[in-house]
Amino acid sequence: MKTSVVVIGAVAAAVVIAAGVYMIDIDQTQEARLPDVDVSIEPGALPEFEAEVGSIALTSEEVTVDVPEVEVTMEEKTITVPGLEITAPEDAEATASD
Repeated sequence: MKTSVVVIGAVAAAVVIAAGVYMIDIDQTQEARLPDVDVSIEPGALPEFEAEVGSIALTSEEVTVDVPEVEVTMEEKTITVPGLEITAPEDAEATASD
């Protein structure tokens, strides 16, 4: 059972990675350049990229499925539940001095 889950997970991961590689096309349009340093400093430049990505559309459709019908009956029972009693600091001091 665990082996089949691992295999299915690996196949799903491979499909997601393959789709990611196929759906994205990135082209570098400018090389990076360090600043020239002398008496005056010319600013550097970060590389520029253009990216073309595919699109994914989320759709919905109505289908008919078999759903089990469950009937719940309610029954009254007495049970013990935890409680919380809080004593304020002023009440604690008055009780301690008594």
